[in-house]
Amino acid sequence: MKVLYAIQGTGNGHLCRARDIVPILQSKNIELDILVSGTQADIGLPHPIKYQLSGWSFIFGKKGGVDMWRTYLRTNASRLQKEVKSIPISKYDLVINDFEPVSAWACRLQQKPCIALSHQAALLSPLVPRPKKKDAVGRLILNKYAPSTSQFGFHFKQYDDNIYTPIIRQEIRDTTRTEGNHYTVYLPSYSDEKIMDVLSQIKNVYWDVFSKHNRTKFFWRNMTMQPINNTSFIRSMASSKGILCGAGFETPAEALHMGKKLLVIPMKGQYEQHCNAAALEEMGVTVVKSLKKKHIDKIKAWVESDGRLGIYYPDITENIIDRVLEEAPVNTTSEIL
Repeated sequence: MKVLYAIQGTGNGHLCRARDIVPILQSKNIELDILVSGTQADIGLPHPIKYQLSGWSFIFGKKGGVDMWRTYLRTNASRLQKEVKSIPISKYDLVINDFEPVSAWACRLQQKPCIALSHQAALLSPLVPRPKKKDAVGRLILNKYAPSTSQFGFHFKQYDDNIYTPIIRQEIRDTTRTEGNHYTVYLPSYSDEKIMDVLSQIKNVYWDVFSKHNRTKFFWRNMTMQPINNTSFIRSMASSKGILCGAGFETPAEALHMGKKLLVIPMKGQYEQHCNAAALEEMGVTVVKSLKKKHIDKIKAWVESDGRLGIYYPDITENIIDRVLEEAPVNTTSEIL
């Protein structure tokens, strides 16, 4: 069986998850090719990539959300259409898709099955927590960005039959955990200046900040600012007192699994992150609406608290892959509804 595993390259979470999924797929009796599209990841994939595409990436801004203007400028509709048509989907028996739009739309156009295996797939279930504020555009993007014919999802809890608890990469599982004197920070949608301005107001706390906008490590007042490095980031999280990050999926899941107290700030206009924030808040995690000085007291209260949840996520990755391969409609033409 010939399988295409297509991975979203915007952000680091999809590629982090793929680091554990790819070796398991390779261990099965299949011929595997990998496709990655997107331009915003800081973490590589230590496996041969058959197709490296520009895809359709949302560009992180510096004010707490997506930079829509830069996203628009980098979105070349003609190039995207050419990429969709360039993928030889017909030669694959099965396409497994982690919220990757190029292969998803190639499957849709050629009426081939596309199996979603992603966190976003879990958010399609009516049983997962939702934010109080409705977002019709956000829900539309979630449904149409990478269309699929069947879904297997990941979430913080098993809300539905086709939803699994997070894949915690082996690097995290194998890391020794301690409790140092710093807090690890990853807020890619905020500028370094904004992070420094707000967090420097919280005295007697040391922040280890990983920046998406800076390539040089430096020290300033009560914090370290450094570019993203996978090894350094894992080491910092494992030895931290707590983790302050966006309301993505992988980093909060890893923080919970490590037994670290967690504070999340969802990106503005990012429906997925607001869904995540709703689920985390329901579980008892502290959520702050934005990185503004008016929320400093809430951040201080979190620092002074001991809000660890003590969650353990079992290693069931191979069981998930086995179910995907067993239930996948191979060598058939799907009915597109």
